[in-house]
Amino acid sequence: MNPEERRAFGARVADLRKQRGFNQAELAAEIGRTASWLSQVERGIQPVNRLDVLRLLADGLGVSLQALSPDAPAQLSAHQLKAPEEPNDLDEARLVISGHPALDVLLGDCTTGVPANLPELRAAVDRLWELTHANRYAEMSTALGPLVPRLERAARTAPAEQRPELWLLLSRTYQALAAAFVRQDEADAAWVAADRAIHSAEQSGQPLHVCAGVFRLCQAFVRLKHLDQAEHAATTAVNAVRQHTEDTGHTPEALSVLGSLHLSLALVHARAGDRTRARDEIGRARDAARRLGDDRNDFNLEFGPTNVEIQAVSIAVELGDAGEALDTGRDIDAAGLSPERQARLLMDMGRAYAQRRQSGEAVDCLLHAERLAPELVHTHVAARNVIRELLLVAGKAASPELKALAERADAKP
Repeated sequence: MNPEERRAFGARVADLRKQRGFNQAELAAEIGRTASWLSQVERGIQPVNRLDVLRLLADGLGVSLQALSPDAPAQLSAHQLKAPEEPNDLDEARLVISGHPALDVLLGDCTTGVPANLPELRAAVDRLWELTHANRYAEMSTALGPLVPRLERAARTAPAEQRPELWLLLSRTYQALAAAFVRQDEADAAWVAADRAIHSAEQSGQPLHVCAGVFRLCQAFVRLKHLDQAEHAATTAVNAVRQHTEDTGHTPEALSVLGSLHLSLALVHARAGDRTRARDEIGRARDAARRLGDDRNDFNLEFGPTNVEIQAVSIAVELGDAGEALDTGRDIDAAGLSPERQARLLMDMGRAYAQRRQSGEAVDCLLHAERLAPELVHTHVAARNVIRELLLVAGKAASPELKALAERADAKP
């Protein structure tokens, strides 16, 4: 399909879904796909090339294959059934972590001592993180498919002197995947990816990377509402890093990890409604950021004074302190951070304005966030909830911009 055909097809899918009275999450569950994948189909981003996927979608919508796609043949040939579908979203990434990617190596079918192309692999992992920070999951999915098995094999078959770095590259890859899964509200998959990141970091001999993996694990636990597990994991890591810094000194890398873990604990306590402990953890994160001095991106955590204040806005919103969130947020200059971080600030500012019933300002913030990181706004539970709330409050007076945003995010009441 060309772009125009994809948009027309997506509009047809959306119309048929609405006729059935399904929202995107319900139809996605019906056909065994993610809501994000369906959202991208309906917006003409995700092509659907395989006829078996078309038939699955038609069955979920309760229509014939021809009603969904008039050009589709009634019968599927063997070639058509096996034709590759252009990957998008993170469906392919879920498949990559569904099983062991290097069983042939474990069974002794591959030669060891084969040198790996480290410069090429470093560049590939760096690129993966660029895509993650930019919320460009279509490209990320395409890159992940071959990269994960390649790294898993190389970490086990390369010469011994290369293996620590290969395990580290693998850990960074799984951390990127965990971060992406969390942002798309696929916390079960994020848990798996984070656990693999921790194991790979341990094999690399880099303990602070292990702690960064624990941070990703905490994010998954929070999304799964396993707050006790998140608190236990983060607290254990904080205590270990503190002991490490007492022995070795406060390196910038250690401060980045320590501060990020305190931010995780702040979110855990905010979700539990414990205002005092949440504020205490924000204070500890601010102290780490002050000692760090500048905004950094150690372990792709984007930790520093600016990110702490962005998280402080989010925590204030979680606690219902809209005025505090707005006062803090208005003073933040996030231009030097990734589009995802900038969009997250705008999204939380929008939530704060909505709590204050300042609907116009809330919509403006959400639209700006959408321009920076569409997938964040379209798939984040908090963003969709606030859009839905704004629609309910506005009723028939809802602006065309708000209605269009709710349509794109599938966030109608």
